[in-house]
Amino acid sequence: MPRKIPNRELRRLTPEEFRKSPKMPVVVVLDNIRSRHNIGSVFRTSDAFAMEHIYLCGITACPPSAEIHKSALGAEDTVEWTYFENTLDAIRSLQKNGYKVWAVEQAEGAVNLERFHPGKTNGIALVFGNEVHGVQQEVVNACDGCIEIPQYGTKHSLNVSVAVGVVLWHCYFTFKVL
Repeated sequence: MPRKIPNRELRRLTPEEFRKSPKMPVVVVLDNIRSRHNIGSVFRTSDAFAMEHIYLCGITACPPSAEIHKSALGAEDTVEWTYFENTLDAIRSLQKNGYKVWAVEQAEGAVNLERFHPGKTNGIALVFGNEVHGVQQEVVNACDGCIEIPQYGTKHSLNVSVAVGVVLWHCYFTFKVL
């Protein structure tokens, strides 16, 4: 029977070591996320996969927040983040700096996540939308493309923090293979 590894044996980076460590060239953009627990989960997942940055936009809450911390478990202190009042301003800033911006949304012409392979790039940004309304249409319009997570049940909807985990895992695997 395999032995469960205790936390003290996991060789975790300190927050300072993490800040200095190489990052995957991926930025997560949160477009009007309501739940601070979802925001915290995104921080924690972004830390796990060594994302470059998180952009918090619109009504998306920012640290410090007890509710964000409850899910993030300190990742809000290790992952770099920036707040933008308007998501379009964040998108334009990223594109100006050479990022390809992709909305994760069910949209006409969206690339199935299984077929999404960004190749060698200066960086990509992934936009995740509001728990009820998704990514704003004007934001979708400004993106370089859309990615859709294949779903086969009746809801055709994932919690935003789950969607972030699915897409970041795919990106992690894709960039590790390159």
